Amino acid sequence: MNNPSPDDTRCSSPRESSVLRIVFFTLFIDLVGFSIIFPLFPSMLEYYRQIEGDTGLFGMLIGGLRNFANLSGTPAGPWGEIVLFGGVLGSLYSLLQFVCAPILGTLSDRVGRRPVLLISLAGILLSYALWFFAGSFLMLVLARLVGGIMSANVSTATAVVADVTSHKTRSKGMALVGIAFGIGFIIGPALGGVTAQVDLTAYWPGLAAWGVNPYSSVAAVAFALTLANLIMVAVRFPETRRPGRPSEAAPRTLHPLKLLRTVQYPGVTRTNLTYFLFTVAFAGMEFSLTFLAVDRLGYSSLKNVQLFLFAGIVQVLVQGGYVRRMAARVGSRRMAVHGLLAILPGFVLIGLGGQFRSEALLYGGLFFLSLGAAQATPCLTALVSVYTPAHDQGRVMGIFRSLGALARAIGPIAACLVYWRLGGATAYYLCAGFAMLPLVLAMALPAERAGAR
Repeated sequence: MNNPSPDDTRCSSPRESSVLRIVFFTLFIDLVGFSIIFPLFPSMLEYYRQIEGDTGLFGMLIGGLRNFANLSGTPAGPWGEIVLFGGVLGSLYSLLQFVCAPILGTLSDRVGRRPVLLISLAGILLSYALWFFAGSFLMLVLARLVGGIMSANVSTATAVVADVTSHKTRSKGMALVGIAFGIGFIIGPALGGVTAQVDLTAYWPGLAAWGVNPYSSVAAVAFALTLANLIMVAVRFPETRRPGRPSEAAPRTLHPLKLLRTVQYPGVTRTNLTYFLFTVAFAGMEFSLTFLAVDRLGYSSLKNVQLFLFAGIVQVLVQGGYVRRMAARVGSRRMAVHGLLAILPGFVLIGLGGQFRSEALLYGGLFFLSLGAAQATPCLTALVSVYTPAHDQGRVMGIFRSLGALARAIGPIAACLVYWRLGGATAYYLCAGFAMLPLVLAMALPAERAGAR
């Protein structure tokens, strides 16, 4: 009987299981913080409009959005401003992750995962403190800036998963990342909608002089969760980085363009491009779906929340029940292809649902999109990790995650413009055609053993 190699037995000890639990909680909190603000965009716009009007940074931004709407053909008026306002803030957050994810990933390769996680969590904690006192729109933007920069620690957390899993269990570990994302995306918007009902200034009006606002209760909840996460990492998280030889160390550069140069390992660049194109299409769907539901089916805010709950539950069930159990048997490359194939009918069905005002078609399309994303995202992540040697995991996973952040910045804006110019159904049909590009790229990925450690 062949004895298992040390690499294949990793992730089996209680210590390593504890590490994965901490990583799961860290990623979950990151996604809660990212998505907790989603249901608040319309009411936040109205709040800052009332207290600042057309003056200051808020007035400058709204004026710029109006000009952009006129140039792009997007209809003017409060609805268009709300859409673009949310898109700009969301894109700002994602753009910062795009720039900073490879920087933090490379830094974790140099100094270790633990100190980078501690610093980034402390920065996220600061961002929620700023949001708590965001009596002005400028303070809110500053809070989002800090949060976007420090939330790029996702690349470091993903590198930790690669540190403690073997080639055979890599997809299972990355599925854990996907589950954390899915649950965080379910809990975040719901938590934001519920806690926003508590206006601290209504109970203690004097707090308004300190910048406390109607949404400070949401920031307080996010602050408390992040503080608990920071304490957990500080007390229980061990260093997992396995340093390579000096000649193999990650380059000493913090220039994001240099970090994003073509990666030399076979399969990595193609996988990065596949993930980027897929995420552009999927992020555009996430952003525009609620507008399609309101425009064509008359959905309320509550029914829109139900859409996201449905999508999140499907992804969690698929990743927890299928991907984690079958990825090693099916193979990450083949399962990623299956997922990318599933999203094609998803886009078409959602387009048909909008065109014919059919709720059944809408949910059917969302099911296929969620089914596909639940397979594609963790398996593409696992492939990048498998193609990359151990000493360079942080930098390469940082590049991978930063490309995903860039896609999440581009996708919503592109989808919004196409939606309002050509209509919701046409936008989703075009997304289906666009989504064929990552499918073709994924089918030509090299065998997984090419980069196996």
